[in-house]
Amino acid sequence: MTTSAIEDLLRELTPQVLGTLVRRYGQWEAGEDAVQEAVLAATVQWPAEGLPDNPRGWLMTVASRRLIDQMRSDHARRERESATATEVVPEDVPDTDDTLVLLFLCCHPTLTAASQTALTLRAVGGLTTAEIARAFLVPEATMAARISRAKQRIKAAGSSFSLPEGAEREERLRVVLHVLYLIFNEGYTASSGSELHRTDLAHEAIRLARMVHAQLPEDDEVTGLLALMLLTDARREARTTATGDLVPLDEQDRTKWDRALIDEGIELVKASLAGPALGPYQLQAAIAATHDDAATAAATDWAQVHALYLILERIAPNPMVTLNRAIALAETEGPPAGLALLATLDSDERMAGHHRLLSVRAHLLEKAGDTAGAYEDYRRAAKSTASIAEQRYLESRASRVRTSGS
Repeated sequence: MTTSAIEDLLRELTPQVLGTLVRRYGQWEAGEDAVQEAVLAATVQWPAEGLPDNPRGWLMTVASRRLIDQMRSDHARRERESATATEVVPEDVPDTDDTLVLLFLCCHPTLTAASQTALTLRAVGGLTTAEIARAFLVPEATMAARISRAKQRIKAAGSSFSLPEGAEREERLRVVLHVLYLIFNEGYTASSGSELHRTDLAHEAIRLARMVHAQLPEDDEVTGLLALMLLTDARREARTTATGDLVPLDEQDRTKWDRALIDEGIELVKASLAGPALGPYQLQAAIAATHDDAATAAATDWAQVHALYLILERIAPNPMVTLNRAIALAETEGPPAGLALLATLDSDERMAGHHRLLSVRAHLLEKAGDTAGAYEDYRRAAKSTASIAEQRYLESRASRVRTSGS
């Protein structure tokens, strides 16, 4: 087995082993340390000695022994822990996979979205604190403190290591899906920094979405989210030039799109839309499928895209949905109609000075022939984003319209 394959296997097994330790011993932070030590040992031994017959059992055995050693060294709890400090053999590893329980715990409602995201990537994604800190451009110490506080808040809330029931379970699942959506979006279009993509984050979000889908295959919103990620990520290779410059959707070389991901995503969309209700991820996936199914930009069924955004706007009102509907409306009824819809967002405090609103308005002004107005909004949009890749793109559009209007 290659080193890359071993790394992929370890990333898959890490949350399973951690979940079992947390369930068995109730020790999250100590369990996490023990699992990381076991993973480190595996990265050294497995390539040299070969993959064990039961990789999960091997990790569980090593991690359990490390955790028990830590527990034994705690003099205040020596007597209580000595009763449980027994050798663990691979056969003792339960068949149940606690990864979903661990994911639900990471997305506890007492945490902020930022903390939920960081803790999910650490405990379920298997990323190191340093990797997460680099991904979100914060110091490692800051990220470590955020993750530690998140664990403390969950402990203080008295949460048990079990799946919630009934309505609480449904609500927590929505939070889980939102966190995975945020991770994917940050990976697909980084909010700051020099690179447009953070591929590791996008791929990790897809891996976790696949895991949730495997355990909850009948949930249409889970299916829809996975489809949305696949259909969006399928365009990644065409989104930038060789020098890293952004290429908008209508200018992309569609031969570079990943047809296997598109085909898989479209099948998932069909499956998700067959259910009794529609959710926001299903609708966004259907919109992505409409774009990906078009052989050329001109062949895009904009009427269908607009209709889907209308439904999405009704069931999940959000200024970004309205902004995207304005683009589709401009394609079906002309730029003035799109600009009129955009004007309704000017009073929304959430969109004040947002680079997306400014850039879309600039785009529609350009299509309407108002090059002076487009130039000003492109320039303002470039100044409003922390993404260097987006800044370069918006500045180039500003220069283009200024040249064409002179």
